[in-house]
Amino acid sequence: MKPDDNALSAVGVDAEDERIYRDLLRGPRATLPELAARTGRSTVALRRAFSRLEELGLASRMAGRPVRYVPTRPDVAVAALISRREEGLAQARLAALAMLAETPRTENQAPEELVEVVQGQAAVAQRFTQLQQTATEELLVLDRPPYAQDPTQQNATELQRLAHGVLVRGIYDASALEIPGKLRLAQESVAAGEQARISSEVPMKLAIADRRSAILPLSTAESAHADSAVIVHSSTLLDALVTLFEVLWRSALPFPAKSSAADLPDPELFTLLAAGLKDETVARQLGVSLRTIHRRVSELMDRLGARTRFQAGLLAARRGWTDPRP
Repeated sequence: MKPDDNALSAVGVDAEDERIYRDLLRGPRATLPELAARTGRSTVALRRAFSRLEELGLASRMAGRPVRYVPTRPDVAVAALISRREEGLAQARLAALAMLAETPRTENQAPEELVEVVQGQAAVAQRFTQLQQTATEELLVLDRPPYAQDPTQQNATELQRLAHGVLVRGIYDASALEIPGKLRLAQESVAAGEQARISSEVPMKLAIADRRSAILPLSTAESAHADSAVIVHSSTLLDALVTLFEVLWRSALPFPAKSSAADLPDPELFTLLAAGLKDETVARQLGVSLRTIHRRVSELMDRLGARTRFQAGLLAARRGWTDPRP
């Protein structure tokens, strides 16, 4: 069976019923005997299938005799099935909250249940994805190596959360932007609605969903892989992690705006340099030569009247050059 033979499985349509629906799309207003002759199925099997298709809203009967069936437009029918499935998921979420309320309060606050340990890189990646999916209002992220997922691939789950109106704030460590392509992916997330900043002092990886749960690695920053992590639920420990994020957010620099390499902007250049990235990394991320970076920094220092790059960074910040916003 080809992968697209059951494209509607996600909305509750099995493969056989989908094939019959497709047959009806190709030949609408057909009777059961006509469809049986055309598809090689028995009228009994077709009658049962159309009973299910009618229940799903994919087909309906025409008035008169003999009974003829017409398909519902695919875009309309599938949109209704998706809406029905989303309503079911929302009800399941409410049911889960109701089940939690039925749990004795002492059990909710048992110390051994406030923290979970996750082992294995695949398990860590899965729990991170699940935590993002549970966010309905806000997602706070500290981004730095090591990674359980491929850092050169876009975080599709975050983009989905952004599309659903979830506020996402991320602080990128300078070391993360040294990974080829990472700056571009981060800028794509910003274009999708993420609020991002950059810092050279991000102490660890962290993600917090709706200030109710968080995930952070057990491995050190120097480890090559994130193969173990801790899940922290509502507690004073989680409150402390939220406070840590807010402190880092206030001290971080605005994320550099995306622009063309031909027009090397002062805000983007100074933001990357002030965050602690090396000249070689800045040149690679901006797609220009190292000589261009050296020349541009020298020109800007002359314009600012600065004798050192640190002094230039301070003067640029005072002038608002490191803020990409208008």
